[in-house]
Amino acid sequence: MDIKRGFVEAIGNTPLIRLNSFSDETGCEILGKAEFLNPGGSVKDRAALYIIEAAERDGTLKPGGTVVEGTAGNTGIGLAHICNAKGYKCLIIIPETQSAEKIEALRTLGAEVRTVPAVPYKDPNNYVKLSGRVAAEMENAVWANQFENLANRLAHYETTGPEMWVQTDGKIDGWVASTGTGGTFAGVSLFLKEQNPQIKTVLADPMGSGLYSYVKTGEIHLEGSSIAEGIGNSRVTGNMEGVPIDDAIQIHDQECIDVVYQLLRKDGLFMGGSVGINVAAAVRVAKQMGPGHTIVTILCDGGARYQSRIFNAEWLATKGLVING
Repeated sequence: MDIKRGFVEAIGNTPLIRLNSFSDETGCEILGKAEFLNPGGSVKDRAALYIIEAAERDGTLKPGGTVVEGTAGNTGIGLAHICNAKGYKCLIIIPETQSAEKIEALRTLGAEVRTVPAVPYKDPNNYVKLSGRVAAEMENAVWANQFENLANRLAHYETTGPEMWVQTDGKIDGWVASTGTGGTFAGVSLFLKEQNPQIKTVLADPMGSGLYSYVKTGEIHLEGSSIAEGIGNSRVTGNMEGVPIDDAIQIHDQECIDVVYQLLRKDGLFMGGSVGINVAAAVRVAKQMGPGHTIVTILCDGGARYQSRIFNAEWLATKGLVING
């Protein structure tokens, strides 16, 4: 019998899905790792598990303790699920700009949720910095610190990357993903480059993030803004240090929305905004490489967490965006 013992054992081993409409358009195999099928609903379940288990091993997280994190949503949801499963408390500090669906999900899961103004990382009241201070002031609490905690990228180096390699029989030409903490992109890139240095690793970046310019010029410049949640950055995180990046692609919001709706209408996949960025960039890489190549990306989470926004024509119109087709 193949039975998973609880939430924790159900994390990972997600399928790799051929994105038929985009694959047929480009003549490439564009494959999405179905991370929305993790039990907590996103790719962040993997990092949350590795972060908590690392804290258990080193003795900083003790029975009855509290896990504190500043998060745009999905890591917090993963942490809350795992804290419930393991008997810990969870305190999440989240920017008030994040979707109501994610904030309510955290509260439903039993996490203590504190919403704070969205301010740049350089501000001492940025949600990430604030969460670190809050954790330090509490008894029997640990700060998950997902941006700098290398347990994050280790999760993807040890699980996500190897799963992709086995699922494709090692036939991967390109790996494309956006990055917030950097854990997914970094861990998979490090693993795949060890298997085959010729695999092209490409960072997908929304407008308003500085990572595209960092890859292209070596300096961080911010341009424009994006409706994307949980991805993009104005700095290079600890998880992204020393990571091989061959190229970067910048995706505008309208292109992201067009991809999200094509995935829904032609492929039957109800996906979140980060997936739109990822798949749009994967399509660009496929067109650059030409027919016959295999490009892998991440289907980070489902669309239900963004229903009031990217699946709401009125909200999109306030951002100057339209639903085409």
